[in-house]
Amino acid sequence: MSELTLTVMRLGFLAVLWLFVIVAVQVIRSDLFGTKVTQRAATARRGGNPNTARQQAAPPAAPQRQQAQQQSGGRQRRGMPTHLVITQGSLSGTTVALQGQTISLGRAHDSTIVLDDDYASSRHARIYPDQATGSWFVEDLGSTNGTFLDQMRLTSPMPLQPGSAIRIGRTVIELRK
Repeated sequence: MSELTLTVMRLGFLAVLWLFVIVAVQVIRSDLFGTKVTQRAATARRGGNPNTARQQAAPPAAPQRQQAQQQSGGRQRRGMPTHLVITQGSLSGTTVALQGQTISLGRAHDSTIVLDDDYASSRHARIYPDQATGSWFVEDLGSTNGTFLDQMRLTSPMPLQPGSAIRIGRTVIELRK
């Protein structure tokens, strides 16, 4: 091989090695420090982040709600919960409207509610409706630190009652009417 080819291969190998080191440091840094909640909260107040806007969306107007219920094949019963409220944790005060779809909780960026909690797994838990009864259930998705419903650790899907506290690490979520 020529000296030029050998030098180019060495420089290419060095560049790939440095790229690997930089990516490894970024992963370790994000695991240690997480995402900055202050930036997310500031963006939410400005209304700039579509993911946060989706989390804080108000319940649809009455005609839209009736249309959504007809499409889902179910009726909203009186006294049934209409939203989730985060009462403790970094997202305290956030409200998520229940519109008949599954709500995923965790650190993953594609979760419905993204938790900035060191004790939350990337896919920690889910809250989903039972179409037959119209009630809501909470299920732990094999998280490391567990999901608690009123001080009891979940081992199987459990029905949610309005006012029940779901605890994931330092975050507490309640189902409300």
